[in-house]
Amino acid sequence: MKKTVLVSGGAGFIGSHVTVELIEAGYDVVVADNFSNCDRTCFEGVKKITGREDLPLVVMDFCDKKAVKDLFTKYHIDAVIHFAAFKAVGESVDKPLMYYQNNLVSFMNVLETAQEIGGCNVLFSSSATVYGEPDTVPVTEDTPRKPAMSPYGNTKTMCEDILRDTVKANGGKLKGILLRYFNPIGAHPSALIGELPRGVPNNLVPFITQTAVGKREVLNIFGNDYPTPDGTCQRDFIDIVDLARAHVFAVTRMIEGKMKEDCEVFNVGTGRPLSVMELVNAFEKVNGVKVNYKIAPRRAGDITAIWADPTKANTEMGWKATRTIEETLKAAWAWECHLAGE
Repeated sequence: MKKTVLVSGGAGFIGSHVTVELIEAGYDVVVADNFSNCDRTCFEGVKKITGREDLPLVVMDFCDKKAVKDLFTKYHIDAVIHFAAFKAVGESVDKPLMYYQNNLVSFMNVLETAQEIGGCNVLFSSSATVYGEPDTVPVTEDTPRKPAMSPYGNTKTMCEDILRDTVKANGGKLKGILLRYFNPIGAHPSALIGELPRGVPNNLVPFITQTAVGKREVLNIFGNDYPTPDGTCQRDFIDIVDLARAHVFAVTRMIEGKMKEDCEVFNVGTGRPLSVMELVNAFEKVNGVKVNYKIAPRRAGDITAIWADPTKANTEMGWKATRTIEETLKAAWAWECHLAGE
């Protein structure tokens, strides 16, 4: 019998790619989203890629406890992947209460409902932001978490703790996995789904592609005087399809009862640091386009360098990032050109 996975926030950038990979791995998927930070573009793209015109979509807000309960009542949910959250760092600093209200309440509603129905597998979309400015790199899952630099980051840390405590209180009836993402970039090779920010992008790659296509006048590179080989910050950029595949491995691990603990943590990264300048240069080279950029002052809150040690995910889950940065940046540009109608 096919297992059913609920993807909350499943119409967004990461959620849409995860939905594709789950369907292609043989899972039934229910997508739920309130479209507060996306439109239907990627959801429609998912249907085209998978051929699933009947893909269930529930338009709802996970802060509405009754709506969450109705969802779990209508569908037999074997696992939940929770993406439904606000995610703009700067906005979270300006509107902390909005972030705490949305990000914490939505997740607690999922856990409470899963608990009420007698248990479930819950995969939480966490972030490398929980490591703050690490003392050493690369970071492992045992690297100490540090105080968050923003309310957004703090909600990730708090949700990790909420999941751990809830799993512990349920004596094995409810299982959890925390996936700590590094920097997801790129788009699906079909160019039918990708990152589609509303307004000015918060992330680097859509700002690069929008500048290259002429939507943005100039790309600001914030600081070139960091203690790195070229002076720009270093990050672990992971292809969105590789990241999406990690969710399939994690869900399968939960459903097939292969977890070694009731709540597990995995870093999802490549293990390869790449600087901002290296990324821009690679984009220009692989796509044969120029990006108008300038060096701007450092941005508050940016850390110098962080990248993953993905050994645990590689060995325990059997997952590994395989796509090259060239493939990733080609896909990102193809998606931008698709959006531009080129």
